[in-house]
Amino acid sequence: MTETFDPADVACWIARGRPSHHAHAIADAWRAFPDLPIGTPLDVRMARTRERTAMLKSLHEQIAQEGEQHRQATNFAFVERKVAEGSTDSRDAGILRARAVHGYDWDEAVAWAAGNYAARAGWEARPPSRTRLGEPDLRRGAYNQGFLDGGGRPDDIFDVARRSLTAFTPEPTKVASPPSSRPLPSQWPSPGDLPAPASWHRRLLILGASEYRAGTIGILTMLHERSGHEETTICLIDVERGLYLLSDANGIASGDDDALREYLRQRDYTDIVAIASEAEFARLDSAAPVLPLTRTMERTRNSLLQQRAQFRLWIARGRSPGEQFAAGHIRWSKMAAGLSGRLGDFTVRYAGPARLRGHRIIVEDADGMPASGYRTAHGRALHPELVIGNKSHLRAAMAGLLRQYAAALRLG
Repeated sequence: MTETFDPADVACWIARGRPSHHAHAIADAWRAFPDLPIGTPLDVRMARTRERTAMLKSLHEQIAQEGEQHRQATNFAFVERKVAEGSTDSRDAGILRARAVHGYDWDEAVAWAAGNYAARAGWEARPPSRTRLGEPDLRRGAYNQGFLDGGGRPDDIFDVARRSLTAFTPEPTKVASPPSSRPLPSQWPSPGDLPAPASWHRRLLILGASEYRAGTIGILTMLHERSGHEETTICLIDVERGLYLLSDANGIASGDDDALREYLRQRDYTDIVAIASEAEFARLDSAAPVLPLTRTMERTRNSLLQQRAQFRLWIARGRSPGEQFAAGHIRWSKMAAGLSGRLGDFTVRYAGPARLRGHRIIVEDADGMPASGYRTAHGRALHPELVIGNKSHLRAAMAGLLRQYAAALRLG
């Protein structure tokens, strides 16, 4: 682009995106009627501008005509592509027929196709609204012509009834059935505390190979802190190798999808969680038929901190042998006195620092009294007050105690 703007220079207009014939016409007008010096009287300068505008009038009309031609060519090309791709809308073929038979432009062809479709469908004639006063009303004429070509007879009072009885109803388009009705792993919801607990031997962890090698989120470290995690089945998903078991003790080679599918099916899982990168999830989606259909299927997402928090919720639902606790969503609230959570008829709240050291947690029943006299399903007595040393573990300790009470029995 030139540094200085000279309206009488053809190259200046071409550099600013004007076609060559437009640039020559504009430059000719500026050379014929250049701007007058600033000291020239205003009425003289305005007269010069009007002269230049009058010279460019034909160019402006040509530009408008070229724009209209481009619009119609683009629209017709779009409809031609739809028909070539197998469009089932008869109005698309009608637009092309109106252009070929009647020589209509785009607006007239669309009106003809609409009128023809209305006649064959058994509808009343509803031509488009009138154009501006003084302009030729071509669309209404094209609509009426299409209505007549489709079998419509506006002068017959029984025309609509006759055509509605003989109207052809096309069969619905047959759509191929999807390969699977269940969502892909990349579409699974995030882990939460609402699903029911599951024993560790009925849980499946699908871990991305990148996380297994780098440990950025710390999934395995968090998992190893829970008792009973040894029973969990762990599969790795790699962009190149696909889905395979972490342990080689089962003798299933990497890439043997049939053997892996049969192995996972025999384990009777109820809970699956997937932690992987987006590229690994794309690879896991292609291996989705290998995975069993379970009650709960989840995946972590968003930032690393959020994925850690989501995985903690999944870990908390793991049940070791002999362990019993309730499921359900805990409704947390931050009152002036401190953190509190509610599950069922029980409320757990932070009761402040302990007398010597630590932090007190108290569970109350529906009456607001300490929940005394409750025992687990195995007969172990529960104490409504708990003291913990590390306040950063407050929410986890409160949730664990509250779930034990929600699954407990009251004796006496």
